[in-house]
Amino acid sequence: MTASPRTLLTADDYLNRDDGMDTRYELVDGELLEMPPDSPENQTLARFLLIQLLQHFPLQQVVYNTEVEVTGRLARYRIPDLLVHSEESLAALRGAVRSTLTRDMPPPALVIEVVSPGEDNRKRDYRYKHTEYAARAIAEYWIVDPEVGQVTVCQWLEGQYEDRVFKDSDRIPSAIVPNLNLTVRQLFDSAR
Repeated sequence: MTASPRTLLTADDYLNRDDGMDTRYELVDGELLEMPPDSPENQTLARFLLIQLLQHFPLQQVVYNTEVEVTGRLARYRIPDLLVHSEESLAALRGAVRSTLTRDMPPPALVIEVVSPGEDNRKRDYRYKHTEYAARAIAEYWIVDPEVGQVTVCQWLEGQYEDRVFKDSDRIPSAIVPNLNLTVRQLFDSAR
């Protein structure tokens, strides 16, 4: 018996795909990767951060469910938990019918991932997305990790990310949100 070859999706296939379901997918090297529903804790953390960010940016600049095309062997799209548009990325989407930042568009200013339980999710957020977002030169990438109670802030400096880890009463520093007055403890207490 011979296995049939897999059909890999192109970027156009992915963008034109509609299965009539509400299931979220990321595209990784041409293959659909179903994104399971977030845990209640992760949803609460993302909502809390959304509220915090909306105190610093206009409503249309802070979003969720925006796809970001990233670099990979084949077509790749990620859906960060939260995204803060740069003025340029927001302008690039004006009039668009789909909230998708393709590689020919300017990058967002900030992406935030709340790490879901499981080793695969940890690897995806800490390793793969770290590399992919860096390749897009996204100014900041936050990895919010409820399992270990820390926030890693990856800031784009001189062509690469400089990562710093914050815990407990550390204030979360941000060049994108310079007046953010939020500690790691306050963030994680919001989900309790």
